[in-house]
Amino acid sequence: MVRLSLLAALQFLTRIPIRLRRAPDLTKIPTWFPVAGAVIGVMVGGVGAAAWHLTTPLVAGAVAVGAGLLITGAFHEDGLGDVADGFGGGHTVERRLEIMKDSRHGTYGVAAMTASIVVRVAALGSMPGPLALFASAVAAHVLARMAAVVLMAAAPLAQHQGLGVDYGQSTSWRSATAATAGGAALATCAVGWWVVPLTAAAVAGAAATGVLARRKIGGISGDVLGAAEQVAECLVLVVAVGLAVRHPVW
Repeated sequence: MVRLSLLAALQFLTRIPIRLRRAPDLTKIPTWFPVAGAVIGVMVGGVGAAAWHLTTPLVAGAVAVGAGLLITGAFHEDGLGDVADGFGGGHTVERRLEIMKDSRHGTYGVAAMTASIVVRVAALGSMPGPLALFASAVAAHVLARMAAVVLMAAAPLAQHQGLGVDYGQSTSWRSATAATAGGAALATCAVGWWVVPLTAAAVAGAAATGVLARRKIGGISGDVLGAAEQVAECLVLVVAVGLAVRHPVW
């Protein structure tokens, strides 16, 4: 069951070709999102650390972020773009939801996705060494998905549409607590005491996104969860680079 839930989490969050022999239990999958984030983070950080030795730090950061986009299929970036378009361009709840359902991205969405990519590239490219880049990438991917799971359990749903909301409906505080414990443990293995400020940054980013979503559309949706992950990931990396230039990892 553990293996099935983890594989289902990876299938949902990435483009890794995974086939499941039977349908997973939706109530158990969100617990494994931080672990799936660790897998993604290891791949992203590994690519970035390897590129560090072959090119400049900024290019290494860009390659790492590009690898992440390929691994995840820009899954969360798409949610961020939809939220930016809907919240920025709609003047009523109904209109915002309508815009968010549109697969096309407008000015607000493109700007938000571009800003997210630029922040992550700049942060990873500003790390003082490959170890800090690798550790920060792992922690960012773990903690951002952990924070999204907490938001699933804490916030009301704006609508029922899509797998993201299905997971939100099935996420209990027990699952969120397990995800938080697992995510914190994995991030601690990666960055040591940095986990405290980095966790605070992730939770603050997801919480702010949730508060905004509740004001704009009455709650969360799958797109909002993607946006929350992106905001949390960016904040974690910004705080991480601030720590890395002043303190060594561990």
